Amino acid sequence: MMPGITRAYHGWPLVLFLACTASTGPDDDNTQVPDVFTNFTSDVTVSLEGGFVVLRSKGVPNHNSPYFQTSDPRYEAYNGTNPNFMLNPNRIAEQNLVLRITVTPTVATTAQPTPLGPIGMALNGVPIFNQYAGPQQPLTREIDSFDQYNGHPQQSGMYHYHVEPLFITQTRGKSGLVGFLLDGYPVYGPVEDGGALLSADLDAFHGHEHATVEYPQAIYHYHVTPDVPYINGSGFTGNPGTVVQ
Repeated sequence: MMPGITRAYHGWPLVLFLACTASTGPDDDNTQVPDVFTNFTSDVTVSLEGGFVVLRSKGVPNHNSPYFQTSDPRYEAYNGTNPNFMLNPNRIAEQNLVLRITVTPTVATTAQPTPLGPIGMALNGVPIFNQYAGPQQPLTREIDSFDQYNGHPQQSGMYHYHVEPLFITQTRGKSGLVGFLLDGYPVYGPVEDGGALLSADLDAFHGHEHATVEYPQAIYHYHVTPDVPYINGSGFTGNPGTVVQ
């Protein structure tokens, strides 16, 4: 059974919790969406269908970016700290993302590597990508196109995070929940018990298991770190669900 959970706000504006849509679908088993999923903002529709939590999102960030069209009120010129920032030619476009993740994550017998494209979803509905710019290609050059909140769009306009989603960690706190990967395990920020984490502090999949605010009975979870592989390492710890985009 999934460990017990409690609601945790971590400084996220309360209106976002109240607006988050949590519903049951025709294939549900008469259980409720776990409370932890109310951490998603109103940009995400959350439902329970056949033992899976289903996350639906347009993938558009709830913060400004230089990757919106300049005529868009959400446009904001780059004002981050990277002196090598270079705007890529892509612009943010709405998507039709549907992620299905198991409501009760379990450790996989054989770990699966993460694919290119969405491997999870941040709490604001933005997809999470792995540590590669292409097949086994590091993010070395691509990092210079990340906006002030550490995201950017690819060719189809899908905005995404490969590294720490700064808008979320700035709003919720560096130790707060930031999203979920496809295997159902949560992702937390780069600080734990008051100390900054590095990849060396985590296992090969970029996580570890112990109690968190949302899971007081302990759960495996990933952490964002400032060093490679940033969010996920050798693959999914659990059995991944599916993505439709």
